[in-house]
Amino acid sequence: MTGGPVDEPRRELAIIDAAEVTTAVIRAERYPMAELRTLFDAAFSGLFAVLGQRGISPAGPAFALHHRQPDDTVDIEVGVPIDADLGEPAELDGGIVVEQSRIPGGRTAVLSHFGGYDGLGQAWEEFLGELRSRGAEVRLPFWEVYVTEPGPDVDPATLRTDLVTLVE
Repeated sequence: MTGGPVDEPRRELAIIDAAEVTTAVIRAERYPMAELRTLFDAAFSGLFAVLGQRGISPAGPAFALHHRQPDDTVDIEVGVPIDADLGEPAELDGGIVVEQSRIPGGRTAVLSHFGGYDGLGQAWEEFLGELRSRGAEVRLPFWEVYVTEPGPDVDPATLRTDLVTLVE
């Protein structure tokens, strides 16, 4: 998706040069962290409906891109990569807008997390700590790529989420 992060699991931290990726997203600013599940559910159901209407298929797994360090709220884009032009933004019920965006290219650090989403906070802390110990300067944005599609029958221990951030 971004020049290699989802090609193969990165059990060890890797630094790669990634290409910019065109995306279809739903953007939210100052969205309450406690309500992220609601945002994800609304985003993906609306997003996939718009893509289907426009004859566009996702070109990779879903992701969440953060424009700032989360606190009680997030500035986030939830979406999928696409390999076609989305065209005009589409407004859905509740003021949700599906629009074209991009994941930036450049020097990125990647690490695959295996396990439930409840372990992502700790995984990010360890990932960023390792980067800093190597002298890397972490830049915004950063994102998660949900390589394994979640579902009611999926064992959380088998979920793979790639953690990705720009670095200098």
